[in-house]
Amino acid sequence: MAQNSDLHRPRSKLALMPLLALVVAGLQWRLSSHGSKEISFAGGPTLKQSGRAGGLMSVVDAAARRRGCTAREAIGLFFATQTGNTETVAGIIADKAGAEAMDAGEISAEDLAGYDGLIVGCPTWNTGADEYRSGTSWDDLLDDIKGVDLKDKPVAVFGCGDSQGYGDNFCDGIEELHETFAAAGAKMVGYVDAGAYQHAESKSTRGDKFLGLPLDQDNEDEMTEDRIASWVTQIKGEGMPL
Repeated sequence: MAQNSDLHRPRSKLALMPLLALVVAGLQWRLSSHGSKEISFAGGPTLKQSGRAGGLMSVVDAAARRRGCTAREAIGLFFATQTGNTETVAGIIADKAGAEAMDAGEISAEDLAGYDGLIVGCPTWNTGADEYRSGTSWDDLLDDIKGVDLKDKPVAVFGCGDSQGYGDNFCDGIEELHETFAAAGAKMVGYVDAGAYQHAESKSTRGDKFLGLPLDQDNEDEMTEDRIASWVTQIKGEGMPL
């Protein structure tokens, strides 16, 4: 009696399942052993990545993009802080933008090229300084960032300052980050009207605009959430892939 070939199909599929399980287990082992670099599917470095795993993830990225998948397309939100104010506002930005705030001290300059857009923030600690104004881990990255290819990648800068206690150097750190990323070829977005702030002077203004979003947790913290909400909407309209 002739056999129905359809009866063999489920058995063939079952026979492949152990093989697929072995493949998955192998991939998991590669990603979890001999790590030297952190990676993440959700917007930043969280898992250890070996050299072989890095090549594997490049293949995954390429295949995903060919299929129109954007699972690894992400916004990098990085901050550095002195007193905790910049970390606080980075957390609010993360909530509004649907991103994860990460300490800039945990990354290298080369890591920044792996994101589709960047939101970066710092305080102004070394007031009056011409360089290394934040006094944070950003100071160790600035020169290296200028050598990274960030051509046309949208980058928005935010910063914390004290418009009353240090009104002559309000959020000067914004300009330093802005110029650093611009030198790497980034498309700078997120300029804000300077007339809405109670400061005397700032290196971070150009004409009547700040080169990013200034935030004053010392004197105007009640305005922070609304300022951030408006800014996130603005940078999305200017090309930030949120």
